[in-house]
Amino acid sequence: MADYLIATSSTSDLPRTWLEAHQIPFIPYTYTIGDQLFEDDCREESRAAVYAGMRKGDRLKTSMINEYVYYDFFKELLDTGKDVIFLDMSQKMSVSFVNANKAAEEIRKEYPKQKLYVMDTLCISGGLGLLVEHMVERMEAGLSYDEVIAWGEENKLKIAHRFTVDDLNYLKAGGRVSNAAALVGSMLNIKPVLYVPDRGTLDVAKKVRGRKTALKAILDGILHDLSQVENVTGLRIHILQADCVTDAETVRDGILEAYPQVGKITITSLGVVIGAHCGPGLLTVFYLCNGRNPE
Repeated sequence: MADYLIATSSTSDLPRTWLEAHQIPFIPYTYTIGDQLFEDDCREESRAAVYAGMRKGDRLKTSMINEYVYYDFFKELLDTGKDVIFLDMSQKMSVSFVNANKAAEEIRKEYPKQKLYVMDTLCISGGLGLLVEHMVERMEAGLSYDEVIAWGEENKLKIAHRFTVDDLNYLKAGGRVSNAAALVGSMLNIKPVLYVPDRGTLDVAKKVRGRKTALKAILDGILHDLSQVENVTGLRIHILQADCVTDAETVRDGILEAYPQVGKITITSLGVVIGAHCGPGLLTVFYLCNGRNPE
């Protein structure tokens, strides 16, 4: 058994079953629906219920994790006597990363003989989850604390993130598009195709008309990336969806038609935090490749 732990946050969007099977501690973000507060518990049934509610008009608000909650989380981990690697979403996407580092600075003073590494993953959602998976896999294979960190730092920018959203009004509410742009976009059936560049933000790669065209743009980008990979046999691909399973299956089938030799392609529900800001119909795809490319 390793002499260190890998921990993450609920925004890794990994299924609760996987987190429990590999004994990976996670800190939950919170969200509110109306006046009721919930913890993002990473359960598929919770995610499905949230998106069903959003389809009926529920509006969610999410909250950052404050320094004191991180402090308690890190203390509990270090109390095991093990060193800790902590992976949360890109600092460009959440102030929570700053709070995590403040808490880490304080807690290290109390545990001077132990190591706590807070990585700026430059990943979000299932991209973060894929990074966690690969690092946990290497931990379980016997790599040392420093070796696993080195692998993560070397490979985190090779994790591609491709997104499309179905309703611009959610991006408008989050301040990512103006009221006018959302109105015109909705009228013209404009669908943004998004990606995460090396700096760890969520950017628009292109705008297309219609859902089918957006899904094709996602698939075309994936196939371009895979064409640059020397050997795709066994490549792991995660598709996360917010109440749009059929679209996820369409993309999966397109990948398999072009590259039947790829490894397991999973389809799971998108986590609540990203979904709250992008809405039902958000489709995301994550995989390791040679580097991030918006095209």
